[in-house]
Amino acid sequence: MVGKFRVLLADDHALVRAGLRDALKNLPDIEIAGEVNNGKELFATLVNFIPDLLVMDINMPDFEPVEAVRMMRANYPNMKILVVSAYDDEEYVVGLLSAGVNGYHLKDQPLSDLQMAVQRVLAGGRWLSDPLVGRLVQHSTETTAHIGLTRRQRELLYLLSKGLSNHKIAMTMKLSVKTVENHLSALYRAINVESRLEASNFARDHPDLLLVPKEITPTTTSPQSMPILVVDNNARYRSQLGKMILRNSDGVELLEAENASQAVEYARVYQPRLAFVDMVLDEEDGIHCVRQIKSQSPKTRIVLISAYPDREFRRLAFNSGAMAFLDKKDIDAATIRHVLEDALSPHQQ
Repeated sequence: MVGKFRVLLADDHALVRAGLRDALKNLPDIEIAGEVNNGKELFATLVNFIPDLLVMDINMPDFEPVEAVRMMRANYPNMKILVVSAYDDEEYVVGLLSAGVNGYHLKDQPLSDLQMAVQRVLAGGRWLSDPLVGRLVQHSTETTAHIGLTRRQRELLYLLSKGLSNHKIAMTMKLSVKTVENHLSALYRAINVESRLEASNFARDHPDLLLVPKEITPTTTSPQSMPILVVDNNARYRSQLGKMILRNSDGVELLEAENASQAVEYARVYQPRLAFVDMVLDEEDGIHCVRQIKSQSPKTRIVLISAYPDREFRRLAFNSGAMAFLDKKDIDAATIRHVLEDALSPHQQ
């Protein structure tokens, strides 16, 4: 080909866009031709400039991902679309693939995988991050009497039937309001309704589909326990990291937070000895989260983690008060053991 493939980055986190840019700028035949941070900017840009590849998050302001993809696919049929997201719920992935995206990459996967994803999509192929493959195969082959609703959708349907607002649902399920809005959009598509009233009527007519949510509360810590906080908006990654922590230290009480507001509340109540904080969260960056945690629990030792590490991230991490900055792909049992030994040793108490 003549020239380079032009790539447009769309994500509302400047730090994520910087990480994507650094990961892709050295690939042969790639030119980062533009960046946008919300849905309005994205569509305004596409009016005057159609990239060869759009690399986008699905959780941006003024942006409804499935409808947006359908619109872009109709208006810009030759543009490749690669989703790079922290969301790994089946309804998001299946919905976006059905709408016409060319690939779906999880943010917590290695940078080398992201580079392969871009190259494969530009070459005309499809991409799906490895952790999603088995789950989608299972999703497509399972039969269910519940009209294909996921457990979370059935829980949301129950809460809607009780008349809870999005804010109350977010508090009940320990999610951000934005995440609840995204899940509700997916639920409406799944049950073929267009409004909250129609969804409530559907719930009334299908009581067998409703599922009472299990109460989600942090572990109650004992005086002898060592509270450790994990802050990441990817539930699968939180679980994996939590298991490594529990396997490598006795007496740990694990606290999990999806966003900064949960993390700060846990820090205030439990004064954790150690916290692992992702650089990119739904509503704000990890640097700000670190500062908020420190304001509530000054003695907490904090490790910032990122799937898109670079020198600037590292500098910001240490300036914010973090004790370490780790690349997610380098985190294994040995690394966790070393961090725990350093952070929880008697001389650090």
